[in-house]
Amino acid sequence: MTTAPATIRLTQYAHGGGCACKIPPGELEAVVAGLTAGGPSSPNAELVVGLDDGDDAAVVRIAGGQGLVLTTDFFTPVVDDAYTFGRIAAANALSDVYAMGGTPVVAVNLLGWPREVLPAELAAEVLRGGLEVAQEAGCHVGGGHSIDDPEPKYGMAVTGLVDLDRLVRNDAAVAGTPLSLTKPLGVGVLNSRMKATGEVSEEAVASMTALNRDAGRAAVDAGIRAGTDVTGFGLLGHLYKMARASGVTAVVDAAAVPYLTGARQALADGFVSGGTRRNLDWVRPHTDLSAVSDDEALLLADAQTSGGLLLGGEVPGAPVIGEFVPRGEHVVVVR
Repeated sequence: MTTAPATIRLTQYAHGGGCACKIPPGELEAVVAGLTAGGPSSPNAELVVGLDDGDDAAVVRIAGGQGLVLTTDFFTPVVDDAYTFGRIAAANALSDVYAMGGTPVVAVNLLGWPREVLPAELAAEVLRGGLEVAQEAGCHVGGGHSIDDPEPKYGMAVTGLVDLDRLVRNDAAVAGTPLSLTKPLGVGVLNSRMKATGEVSEEAVASMTALNRDAGRAAVDAGIRAGTDVTGFGLLGHLYKMARASGVTAVVDAAAVPYLTGARQALADGFVSGGTRRNLDWVRPHTDLSAVSDDEALLLADAQTSGGLLLGGEVPGAPVIGEFVPRGEHVVVVR
C-alpha cells in the first residue's frame, strides 16, 4: 500500500542523501587500485583522461582535436520533493562535464525505484525535474535505464564534447596560481538538517540546482586548465586529490571561503553527516589544520551535492580562497 504523495518525504526512504552517500574516498581508492595498469591491447580510441588521478570524467580523443567526455553520477534523495530531487541530481551529473571544460550533449537517465513502496507518479516527477535541467543545459535526454530498488536513486550518464587544447584537469595545477571557488559551501550540513527536521534551505536548493555551465565557460575563457568540482568528498577532499595529482601544495585561506546562510548554525546544532566526518579523517594526515578549529575543519570537509567548481585561476565573480604553492610538508594547508 502506498502513501499519498502529499505526505511522502523522499529522504526518509534512503540511508543517506545526495553525494554524502558516496563510498568513502580512501575506501574507494583501495577498491579501484590496480585498475589503471593497462588498457585493451588494440584500443579503438585514445584514452586522454582515465582512472589515474580520479578526475571528474573520462575523455577519449576523437577527430578534429576534440574529446568525448563521459561521466555518470546518481544518488539517493537529498530533498523530499521529487521534482527538485530530479533537478539537483541532473545538475550534479552535468557538472562533471563542465568541470572538464566541456559541453554536455546527450544524457541517459539512471533510476532506481521502490515501486511497491513509492508511487510511480513520484518517479515521473523525478524524471521531469532531470529533463528540465538537461534541457536548460542544451543537453538531449535519450532514454535510460531503471530498476526496482529498495531505495530511490536517480542520476544520469552524460556524454559531452571538449576541445582537447582547452581541457580542464585535476592534475594540472601549477604553483603560483590562485585558487577560486564558484559556489559557497554548506550544502551538506543544511541537507542533514533538512532530513532530520524537514526545514528546507531555499538557498541551498538554489545552489544545488544551478548549473556550473557559466563557471565552466568562464574558466575556459580565462585560460584555466586546472580544476574539479566540489561534491561528496568536500572541499578538502577534492582539493587534496587535485594538489596530490599535480605535485603541489594547496593553501586555503579559511576566512575567504564562502558559506550558505545557516551553515554554521546547522553545524553547531550537530547536523553533520557521516560522509563529512569520513572526508576529514581521510585528509587529516595530509593536511595542516593547526590554524583552525575542529568545527571549521568539518565545514571545509562538508560533503557537498552539486557544488561549485574549484579552479586553479581567477574567474569573474568567484572568490579567491587561496593559492597553489610548491609542494611542502603537507599536500593541503589551511591558514
